[in-house]
Amino acid sequence: MATILRDLSYRYQWLYDAIARVAAISVGGEARFRQLALQGLTINSDSQILDLCCGSGQTTQFLVKYSQNVTGLDASPLSLQRARQNVPEAAYVEAFAEKMPFADNQFDVVHTSAALHEMESEQLQAIIQEVYRVLKPGGVFTLVDFHAPNNPIFWPGLSIFFLLFETETAWQLLKTDLAELLTQTGFEVSKPTLYAGGSLQVIQAKK
Repeated sequence: MATILRDLSYRYQWLYDAIARVAAISVGGEARFRQLALQGLTINSDSQILDLCCGSGQTTQFLVKYSQNVTGLDASPLSLQRARQNVPEAAYVEAFAEKMPFADNQFDVVHTSAALHEMESEQLQAIIQEVYRVLKPGGVFTLVDFHAPNNPIFWPGLSIFFLLFETETAWQLLKTDLAELLTQTGFEVSKPTLYAGGSLQVIQAKK
């Protein structure tokens, strides 16, 4: 069940942006947070990139600096309207992540930022399978999302954030081994890189 603050943060862009900026302080600011999952990737101007669950284009604005072929996908018409205004250089598609209207082997990179924690377990598995399908052989699925902290100092802050802004699916993700799910689907998965006392994880998985 969504909290009132969560609903307000999605309704008002300024509130969402403020929350994102505060939350990103632990990794050195929002700009760094948005690019954490892109570190070490080989991307050129011809790379086909999918920004999965792109929201209002917060990460899309960085992806278009790497490639001229960026597509943002989101199920929210309001978010896509904002994304088109914020980052007109990208193309946008309204669809659910678990049923993407793309051909097999279409993208070199699929990226998602702080979105998988919003998915139920069955949705999450379906999305991972869809990502595998639309990636080209050798393509990379790169993601950043929550992780159970390995530094106890970070537990109170994360717990308060979840209670104010997230649903039970976020708590569920903390118990989920994303790397193992990706491996079971067929990806070659690097060990997750942890940030902010272990409360954030970055995974890069190769098809």
